[in-house]
Order: sequence, then C-alpha cells, then structure tokens
Amino acid sequence: MNNKSRLIVLLQAFIIAGILIFALTACRSQEPTEEVVKSQIDLRKFVPKTISEGWQVVYEKLPDPTQMSTLPGPDDIEAWSKVHSDIEKAQEANVQRIIQKYELNVESRDFGGVPVLEVIPGGWKDNGQVLVYIHGGAYTMFSARTSLGSSGPVARHTGLRVIAVDYTNPPKAKWQEVTDQIVTVFKELIKQGYVMEDIAIYGDSAGGGLAAGSVLKMRDSGIGTPAAVVLWSPWADITETGDTYQTLKDADPNFLYEKTLGPSADAYAERKDQKQPYVSPVYANFTKGFPPTLIQGGTREIFLSNFVRLYQALDTSGQTVKLDLYEGMPHVFQLKLPESPESVTALQKMDAFLVKYLKK
Repeated sequence: MNNKSRLIVLLQAFIIAGILIFALTACRSQEPTEEVVKSQIDLRKFVPKTISEGWQVVYEKLPDPTQMSTLPGPDDIEAWSKVHSDIEKAQEANVQRIIQKYELNVESRDFGGVPVLEVIPGGWKDNGQVLVYIHGGAYTMFSARTSLGSSGPVARHTGLRVIAVDYTNPPKAKWQEVTDQIVTVFKELIKQGYVMEDIAIYGDSAGGGLAAGSVLKMRDSGIGTPAAVVLWSPWADITETGDTYQTLKDADPNFLYEKTLGPSADAYAERKDQKQPYVSPVYANFTKGFPPTLIQGGTREIFLSNFVRLYQALDTSGQTVKLDLYEGMPHVFQLKLPESPESVTALQKMDAFLVKYLKK
C-alpha cells in the first residue's frame, strides 16, 4: 500500500470515528444519565445539609413561588391598596405575638408629618442613641407594624430605641417622596437633640435599598450621614441586572422577578429612574463618602449579586464596609427564623458593628 492509499484509509477511519462519536452523543442526549437527572431537581426544594436543622425543616415546608399571584400594574393604586390591606389583616395575630415575646413597648409617633413606630425593648435604658429602621416588602407591601418581626428582635438584642418608619407604600408615593420621608425622620431626630454620630440606620430587603438610597440623599443635601448603616439582603438594584438574577433564579425559594419584584419595582420608580442611585444604590458614586456599612445576606438569594456589587462599589471607593454572607440562607433569614444559629450569629455581628461605630 502506497502513502496515498494509507492517507485515504486514515481519513476514512477518522470520518467513521466522528460519526460514531456523534451517534453516541445523540443517544446519550435522548437517554439522560443519572448525573443529568440529578441536575434537573427542583433547586428551590433542595435542602443543603450544611445549614442548621431548623432551617432544613423550613426549606422542606416552603411554598412554591411559581404559584404566587402576579402583583398589580404600577399605577393600579386600588389593587395595590387591597394587597396591602389583606397582608396587614393577616399579620395582626403575629404582630401581637411578637410584642409579647420580646416585651416591646410600641407607640405611634409623628415625625415631621411622617408616621413612625417607636419600638422600645423591655428593660431599656436611654443611652442617647437611636436606630432608625426601614422595613422591606418590595416597597409596596408591609408596614412598620407588620415588620415588627424584624425591628422587635433587633431592639431586644441591641437594647436600642428603634424608630421604625411607616413610609407611604408605592404606588401611592414614588421614590422621590419616599426617600424624602426618610430624610424628614432624620431631621426630626436632630430637632430632638440627637446628632448624626448618635444615629444608625438599618433596613431589610427593599428597606435596605431604601436605607442606602436615603443616606446618599442626606449626604448630597448636606445634612450629614448617620454613624453606621446595616443592610439585610438589600435590594440594591431594582432592575433585573446582575449574575445571580439569572444563575439563582431557580434556586431562590422566595421570589420570581416577573411575578413580584418587577411589578413592585415599576410601582416604586418609573423605568427611566430605576438606575438612579437613590433608587438603586449600586450605581452611586461613593467616593464622596458613606458611613461604615455592614451588608448581610445568604447564598440562596437572587439578590446575591446586589450584595457583592454594593460591597465592591463601597470598598473600591475607600469606604468602610463588611460583606457578611451565610451558607445556604434565604432572603432576610434573620427575620424569618431569629432563634436559628445563623440568625443569632448575624444579630451578634450587627450588635458588635453598631457598638463599634455608634458614638460611645
């Protein structure tokens, strides 16, 4: 056999091998391997063994977010009001339980025309410091009262007087008015004799984004900024932008952007404003200054990219910031199971952070 014949035989062999490989691959795609089948499990129902037993039980009982109703359109105030009212009524029994459990004294106050709840833990001693709380609920839902599940444990754990802002839920008010309400509360505290070094702010979920955005607004308006900022699972970019909005959308047991977050974002801010830094603080210029900030969140959140991007924006601008992430935890885990080891650790770190940066 000459060289030319050998070359033809080799080429034929390569072609046949290629056809066989293609055929085998096609067969495998039609009959998934065990590994492929395992990768097709419902990620929202996946229970990691690396989390506490209490959280494993919670994961096993979580409702399916795909069954949630889609929220109203951005301008349907009547429909949004009904959603809000239904939630408030459904949560009242839980509110009473929390007040008793944490021995809270809860009083309604008016701060410059903005309603707030003053939340005082049992055995409170006035040390001249105050913590302002901005509640979550995708901006459109919940109130200072139905968010006592967050402010109550924090007040009890830190021993601080908490002022929970009962801001106007969108779409009754848009972001401009809502952020102004937070600024007004701070102005009122200053009138009461506090200085910014005595005040810290914390918020969860949408409240975290609102807290950070309002601090930027305070900074830019020249009234100063609080001594410290604590953000639980902050919704720091209300657009569907960031890696984990896609990579974790089938793993987050709480949200579907198109059903809950998207409609709420549109109710809070028009599309053209949704990357405005007071709305989505990840887009802010932090080189102008920002208070020491603690960002806490879990690894099962579509907001995880929000936390990382906000941390990087602050850190690369030379600001003091700590990113505190928890294995396998869902959105605002501190609120949902406050006695779990993960939540207790997070609350302890929050307390230590506030002790460090609030005026002694």
